[in-house]
Amino acid sequence: MRYREIVILTGAGVSAESGVRTFRDNNGLWEDHRVEDVATSEAFARDPNLVQRFYNLRRNQLHHIAPNPAHLALARLEREFDGRVTLVTQNVDDLHERAGSRDVIHMHGELRRVRCTRCDTVHHWLDDCTQRSRCPNCGQAPSLRPNIVWFGEMPFEMEAIHDRLTRCDLFVSIGTSGSVYPAAGFVSNVRHAGEAHTIEVNLEPSAGASRFAEHRNGKAGALVPVLVDELLGVGRSG
Repeated sequence: MRYREIVILTGAGVSAESGVRTFRDNNGLWEDHRVEDVATSEAFARDPNLVQRFYNLRRNQLHHIAPNPAHLALARLEREFDGRVTLVTQNVDDLHERAGSRDVIHMHGELRRVRCTRCDTVHHWLDDCTQRSRCPNCGQAPSLRPNIVWFGEMPFEMEAIHDRLTRCDLFVSIGTSGSVYPAAGFVSNVRHAGEAHTIEVNLEPSAGASRFAEHRNGKAGALVPVLVDELLGVGRSG
């Protein structure tokens, strides 16, 4: 079958192979704080300095990691595929873009962007952000927060994501747990919309594995380049 519209969902399992740390220890804590205490709007209102420090550390980590073979293969797919490839990622790093992908939707936001709570502008941001940092647009401080979807907030660009899902004829989920919604429900959205093929690529079957037509278990860095070769071969021979 020759596919024309591909949507690929990527999760933590893709970035983990680049060494992205979650900042959780075995007890699910970050320096004795629950991650929920540094990733909610209530936490930011209560202790903005702590929250800014948490995201500054995560942002700084990006200087020390690089795209892995899975990122590079997906960028190659977008570049060479005779059709449309959309990446929807739950990851807040920029490894897809650094690998060369262009059509990327960050549904949970991006570490290298901040948002002004006064004028609602979003800015590219590479360095530390503090309560003293001024918005480049309106000049106010404190006003900047991480442009990250916190617990209890609506993921970004859901309308655009839903549009791509209903149009695609191939949906691939890579490195996701299958338990975090709304992303966990994307495979059902696709199957209800038509006759799209669905593939799960994961270390082991996810919580939603039964909803996929095809399963490939193992490391994304090994399996994704093989899948991309197959898809490009189908695209050329179709």
